[in-house]
Amino acid sequence: MAGRDHPGVIAPPPLIYFAFLLAGWGLLRLGQSPVGVDAGLGWLAWGFGLETQVRRGVAIVLIVGGLLLDGAAAGYFRRIGTAVEPWKPSTALATKGLYGLSRNPIYLGFAITYLGLSIAMNSVAAAFLLVPCLWVVDRFVIRREERYLAAKFGAEYEAYRARVRRWL
Repeated sequence: MAGRDHPGVIAPPPLIYFAFLLAGWGLLRLGQSPVGVDAGLGWLAWGFGLETQVRRGVAIVLIVGGLLLDGAAAGYFRRIGTAVEPWKPSTALATKGLYGLSRNPIYLGFAITYLGLSIAMNSVAAAFLLVPCLWVVDRFVIRREERYLAAKFGAEYEAYRARVRRWL
């Protein structure tokens, strides 16, 4: 950590989720376009096969649930006096509440919100892009944060890491 007191993540995590969701929207639009259909890419426009009202209901539940999870987890960070943003220094280790169930409830909330938005768009392609999105978040955000927290908080973080799962 010499010279820097932050994990050095590759990009703000919400931006990573948004970029993958935007790519999913682009694939959906390509699959719907005459050029995409003529090129045999109509499958990119596959939907979930749910009635509109059901799809909207599921989407709203997931979006609101994900945002509530994010808000609760971020609120806990603020209550214990540490930064939510991964490009700022951590001043305390979050281990209670939602952080007693998952080491990454904010990223879990982002994933739930993302899934809700892909369902709202009626885009299976966007939903499938959640898998590589989570891989990027895991490899280039979470692992860097974990190295940083281990270096900063030592045995306290290692005990927490052994006790609580990364996602669920």
